[in-house]
Amino acid sequence: MYDICTIGHITLDKVVTANSVKYMPGGTSFYFSKALRQFDVNYTLVTALAEKESHIVAGLRDENIEVFSLDSEYTVYFENIYSFNQDHREQNVLHKAAPFTPELMPGIDARIFHLGPLLSDDISADLVKQLAVKGLVSLDIQGFLRYVKDKKVLYKDWAEKKEVLPHVFTLKANEFEMEVVTGTSDVRKGAQYLADLGVKEVIITLGSKGSLIYKNDAFFQIPAYKPSAIVDATGCGDTYMAGYLSKKVQGADVQEAGEFGAAMATLKIQSSGPFSGDPEMVEEVLRYGECDREIIAQAMLL
Repeated sequence: MYDICTIGHITLDKVVTANSVKYMPGGTSFYFSKALRQFDVNYTLVTALAEKESHIVAGLRDENIEVFSLDSEYTVYFENIYSFNQDHREQNVLHKAAPFTPELMPGIDARIFHLGPLLSDDISADLVKQLAVKGLVSLDIQGFLRYVKDKKVLYKDWAEKKEVLPHVFTLKANEFEMEVVTGTSDVRKGAQYLADLGVKEVIITLGSKGSLIYKNDAFFQIPAYKPSAIVDATGCGDTYMAGYLSKKVQGADVQEAGEFGAAMATLKIQSSGPFSGDPEMVEEVLRYGECDREIIAQAMLL
C-alpha cells in the first residue's frame, strides 16, 4: 500500500522566460515526484513515454523514486512561454502520448491517487471512477480543460465534469482554470460550485496572492510566502500539491497542509527546475518567511 501514487505523463519541456530558454523534463508527474525525493512518504509514479526518453525514468529511479513506466510511441512535448511576472504562460504542443486507461494500469493500491492530466484525453473517466474505489482521488484539473489546435494549447469547459467530479476528493485549479470550469471569476463562488458537484476539498491557487481551500462549508486562507527571487514558476502548482498531500497523508489539517505546500512553492520558484529541498527547508520558510495575510485576505474578498 503506497501513501501516494501519481498518474500522469512526463513531458519534454521548452521553458521560455524573460531571462532564458531552457530544455528539461516536466509535467505534473515529474515535478510532483521530484518534490518528494527527500520526504518520508511511501510513493510511486505511473507514467508513459517513448523508449528514447527512458533515460528520464532511469534518472528518477536513481533517486530512489519508484516508477511504473508504460509504453508510448511518443513523449508529450510542451513549449511554455512565460510573461515577465510568470503568473501567465502560453503553451504549444508538438507531440502527445498514449492515454491512461483501466486496462493499462498496473495493480497498485494507494491511500491517495494524484492525477496529473496534461491534455483532455490523458486519463479516462472510467479510470478515475476505478481509482476512487481504491483510495482518495486528488486531481489537478488543468489537463481536462486543455485541447490542442494547430499545436496551440487552448482551454474549454470539461464536458465530463458532472460525471467525474463526484469521484474526486481533492481538486486543485488556478484562477483561470476555475473560471473555465465554473463560469465565474469569483473565487468563493467557484469553489462552492465545484464542491456542489461533489468535490470534498477544493484548492484554488492564486499565484502571488496565495491560495484558498474550501472544505466542509469553510474557507481556509493560505498565504503566499515572499521568495528571495522569482526565477521559474514551472511546476510551482505541482510542488504545492506535493507538499499539501504529503502533509495530509500524515494527518495534518487543511490549514497546516496548505501552508506547507505554499512554503514549498516559494522555495521552488526561486530556482529553475524541480524543487530540490527537504522538509527542514520548508519548515524554515514557515518559521521565518514573510507574508501579508491582511493583503491576501482583501485580495480574495474574505
